Amino acid sequence: MGELGLASKYLPILILAILVFVIGVSMLILNAILGLKRPYPEKLIRYECGLPPSGEPRHPFSVKFYAIAILFVVFDVEAVFLYPWAVSFDRLGALAYVEMVVFIALLLVAYFYAWIRGAFQWE
Repeated sequence: MGELGLASKYLPILILAILVFVIGVSMLILNAILGLKRPYPEKLIRYECGLPPSGEPRHPFSVKFYAIAILFVVFDVEAVFLYPWAVSFDRLGALAYVEMVVFIALLLVAYFYAWIRGAFQWE
């Protein structure tokens, strides 16, 4: 199949992407031109879960918060890699099994390191 055949297969996707972009931009422009603008104090205050704002907006977070967030991302990525591997395990072979064992071993080392360093203790 030549390049022309491949381009003709993706032409509808390109047309759809351009159409979506044009509609989105036109809606933003129409809203800026025709949209109602009635600012009043209650509408302009910050919103915090239905409660009046309290404290400073630039409140510093503990380093523990970021450590827990990074650990969550690490183990979430592990699940993302583990699921497709488990689904196609029977077709992958022994090398894929060894690679996954090494991958999980590295994550376990990271988990135990974080545990020893006290990253899971919230104070």
